Amino acid sequence: MRDGARERVARDRGPFPALPGCETRPVMTPDILCIGAVLWDIIGRAPREMKSGYDVPGRISRIPGGVAMNIAMTLCRFDLRPALLSAVGQDAEGDELLAHAEAMGMITAHVLRSARPTDRYMAIEGSNGLIAAIADAHSLEEAGAEILAPLADGRLGCPEAPWRGMVALDGNLTDAMLAEIAESPLFARADLRVAPASPGKARRLLPFLSASAATLHVNLIEANLISDHPSQTTQQAAQVLLGMGAHRVVITDGANPATDASARHAHTVAPPPVPVRRVTGAGDTFMAAHMAAEIRGETPAGALEAAVQAAADYISAAESA
Repeated sequence: MRDGARERVARDRGPFPALPGCETRPVMTPDILCIGAVLWDIIGRAPREMKSGYDVPGRISRIPGGVAMNIAMTLCRFDLRPALLSAVGQDAEGDELLAHAEAMGMITAHVLRSARPTDRYMAIEGSNGLIAAIADAHSLEEAGAEILAPLADGRLGCPEAPWRGMVALDGNLTDAMLAEIAESPLFARADLRVAPASPGKARRLLPFLSASAATLHVNLIEANLISDHPSQTTQQAAQVLLGMGAHRVVITDGANPATDASARHAHTVAPPPVPVRRVTGAGDTFMAAHMAAEIRGETPAGALEAAVQAAADYISAAESA
């Protein structure tokens, strides 16, 4: 990270004072917290268009994944130091996953080691995009609020001196836990960036419509599910969500224009035309690149342009990238 950017992170977050009931501990200080799914992605990709029921040749890969993990990996590429707050099994798959994370520069000291198997995500992709996917995040859901302990016990903050800085939060957590986070004093000073993880979990973000410092990162389908309104463009969807009380929204729509809007600004950027070689993780890459750009000091318009370009680079890259 550039010195100026790292200084800006430190200034925005600030040191945690040793207040009564909040004894901070000497641990490595992260630039950003990534809360949510850290798992293995099992992705089958075919170089042709597919529909339900197709049986075609292709390639199957297993790579580190999950929304929180995908965001953290991209942040590391921007020379930021993210900390993971999640649940990972005590099995060999969990050991391997955390070793990958540490090798990339993530802080894994706060990850809860669960007695359940490490979570997994399986998807099938064709040249026409995602065909089907199943997310098995039961270990994360069962762990519940235990993964947030470092934010309460002094390792990363406490109610008297909560974490100050960016937090990437994904919707793989339970409805009840997300609703609690939206009102929790542990996040009272955080710059929350929230993603639903999938359209099926979009309405889990409803509590954040009333959160004063939350930015919703959604695609157009998810935005329409949250609002229960059939917007045709990201611009329309953004205005609907702002009208429902959202503080700020960043909405994507595949190859169509993306929009970042709040009460103070509204910007729309069209993605460049690129060949699509992969789609899983594109939204997470977009979100991480947007966060990193704002930490660098980019304007809202500049950050949106940087995120759109990063997502385009990601989906057009070869599978091994």
